[in-house]
Amino acid sequence: MSEPSPAERFARASQRLKHPLTAEFAASQRFELDDFQLAGCQALEEGRSVLVAAPTGAGKTIVGEFAVHLAMREPGDKAFYTTPIKALSNQKFRELQEVYGADEVGLLTGDTNINGSARIVVMTTEVLRNMLYADSAALRGLRYVVMDEVHYLADRFRGAVWEEIIIHLPASVRLVSLSATVSNAEEFGDWLDTVRGDTEVIVSEVRPVPLEQHVLVRGDLLPLFDDRAGIATAQVNQELLRIRSGSGATYENNRRSQAYRSGRQAGTIPSGRRPHKSGQRPVRSANLPRIERLDRPQVVELLSRANLLPAIFFIFSRAGCDGAVSQVRRANLRLTSVEERKEIREIVEERTRTLREEDLAVLGFWEWRDNLERGVAAHHAGLLPAFKEVVEELFQRKLVKAVFATETLALGINMPARTVVLERLEKFNGEARVAITSGEYTQLTGRAGRRGIDVEGHAVIQWTEALDPQAVAALASRRTYPLNSSFRPTYNMAVNLIDQFGRARAREILESSFAQFQADRAVVGLARQVREAEESLAGYEKAMTCDRGDFREYSAIRRELSDEEKLNRRDGNASRATREQRQRAIASLRRRMQRHPCHNCPDRENHARWAERYWKLKRSTDKIRHQIQTRTGTVARVFDRVVDVLAALEYVVVDDDGSTRLTPSGRTMRRIYGERDLLVAESLRLGLWEGLDAPGLAALACALVYEPRRDEAGAGEHGLPRGAFRGALDATQRLWQELDDLEQDSRLPGTEPIAVGLSGAMHQWVRGVPLDRVLVDADLAAGDFVRWAKQTIDLLDQISLVADSPLAGVARQALDGVRHGIVAYSAV
Repeated sequence: MSEPSPAERFARASQRLKHPLTAEFAASQRFELDDFQLAGCQALEEGRSVLVAAPTGAGKTIVGEFAVHLAMREPGDKAFYTTPIKALSNQKFRELQEVYGADEVGLLTGDTNINGSARIVVMTTEVLRNMLYADSAALRGLRYVVMDEVHYLADRFRGAVWEEIIIHLPASVRLVSLSATVSNAEEFGDWLDTVRGDTEVIVSEVRPVPLEQHVLVRGDLLPLFDDRAGIATAQVNQELLRIRSGSGATYENNRRSQAYRSGRQAGTIPSGRRPHKSGQRPVRSANLPRIERLDRPQVVELLSRANLLPAIFFIFSRAGCDGAVSQVRRANLRLTSVEERKEIREIVEERTRTLREEDLAVLGFWEWRDNLERGVAAHHAGLLPAFKEVVEELFQRKLVKAVFATETLALGINMPARTVVLERLEKFNGEARVAITSGEYTQLTGRAGRRGIDVEGHAVIQWTEALDPQAVAALASRRTYPLNSSFRPTYNMAVNLIDQFGRARAREILESSFAQFQADRAVVGLARQVREAEESLAGYEKAMTCDRGDFREYSAIRRELSDEEKLNRRDGNASRATREQRQRAIASLRRRMQRHPCHNCPDRENHARWAERYWKLKRSTDKIRHQIQTRTGTVARVFDRVVDVLAALEYVVVDDDGSTRLTPSGRTMRRIYGERDLLVAESLRLGLWEGLDAPGLAALACALVYEPRRDEAGAGEHGLPRGAFRGALDATQRLWQELDDLEQDSRLPGTEPIAVGLSGAMHQWVRGVPLDRVLVDADLAAGDFVRWAKQTIDLLDQISLVADSPLAGVARQALDGVRHGIVAYSAV
């Protein structure tokens, strides 16, 4: 790295003087901050919100941590750090505790509540959304909100939550949005600027650790790009193209490959040089009808010899991940020293000591621990959360050297590797094998390269007969994916908005969504003008308040009289009958004005001046409203359909003038969240679940949250509890059908049928049946069972808060019944 010029040194010194807090924070970090990190921190120091879009592993979270640092400088200020998944929340909670101490940091993830009143609280986004709708006291003093992985708002199931938070956060809160490098970051930043005010957009596409990309052909790691053509052109390695075409060229024809092969010792790859297995005999592609792939133990050994471990192997199936670990085990491959194995065992014993002895064999604990001691592990959603956390910790400590993972590992968890291996560039989406997108490729390979440890990261794609080097190069060089809104109004959102703002204002708020912004960018700006005008109108109305009567009514008469008099003066050619009619109208208006109680107010003209401002602004605001109505208005129209359904079911009452208010049932629905908010609210209102015991209610709640696998045939009645549960289930299913018909009539999408595939196993679990029998009946991996159990807990918790007695008490018993054994385990 070249020395900065005198001009650059002067510019940096000037910035340090201008942004002393950023300079102080930067000096305390282990690494010198990159330009985009400094720019983000400086914008926050200047009092602005920021959107930081940068590659995975680039260090975006530094900007979020600076926001926390700023909040902690001022007594009474708070900072919330939101993440999309509980694993990320847990990780960030531990990191912030190390900096600020346990007393200052809290954690809220739905099923975990630790020190929730702290000045720094890490939480999932749904928790913050619920706080905003409840106007929680915890929001007082909130100064900064960090939204990590904000590109999650494209998620079609949960994405709306991000937009709700961004729209509803108080204007005084500075927002720190951290995103992957999306192709329309500027558009998203424009929306943030429109709805939140002054927002700095900072986009970086520079990886802190350069990424070298290779294709593994037999035992050779060939570069994907040929650097001889220059970095700007990123020309595909011609040798790869010749191998694909089977033209007969040898690896020696690529001079770049020869350079790697000559005289290099394993484990001494200099910066900027691509590895190539030394001593490998050149492969003549013309003589090979088919290039055989190395098996997984051979690939691990190759990477080990080339000093390219630790590595993450992305395999797009859980069975593939578990099978890969088994292959390495059968090959008797060990990647750890005696000292490392001892340390691994100590950590495993410490982190899993609360697990029941009788559950360990069911969970495959002994084989899992032995694999860890070999330095290998799987990582996927079917793994028990406790086991996943241990794998993550051991990998971060460089004790586990090879992890075979599904793509869920790429979702922001801090697990960088020296090398990322992609076995295939396609995955099964539940219906067919589809090619991964450029965004997915970027997210996966973004794990390669550990800042401060590696001079470069390595991405390795294994050769297959169908591999097209040009297509791989296009994936690797394209600027990731566009961020598209998935926002849609829900019943819960509708009742909360109506309760807080009224129906008219709720429609305007929905016009501020990113979904509407993308449909018609102008509508968002217009909606913001209306919101700002409404605040001024409220102020003018207060200023013209008269203790003798309704001055707005009085001023309306004055305006009407003034308009009639102007028309009378202007229209001299009107007929005699028209003039007489107008004179009678003017006389009538004068009498009404003189009889109005506000006419004799001594402060009348002062009130009138404010009234004139009020009517002038109202007229222009009404014009803007008309503009909004004539535009697309897609989100607001869906909202109107949602309100129609709520009105039909008497959750809201729509008055003759169009104003809408909640009924007692509507007020209950404000606290019911999830895909089935309407079905849950209606079931409670109709008393369909009265008489259920705790296991029965848990089984029914599980049926409402469970989503069966695509390959899972519609589960029948086998294994379901009898008695009251059957009656309640039948009634709930009939209700679902009625609601689905009503939604179809209202041109709303509806919900999927109720799935009872896990209800029998959940009933058994709450009754205390041993884990091994429950997992057999559930036909699920332990991690999947825990995930659905925690979603069942979330719903039972909501029922316990909104249901009448005795059902609320039964819900609490059911909640406690689900939360035991492996479900209750938490490493936090």
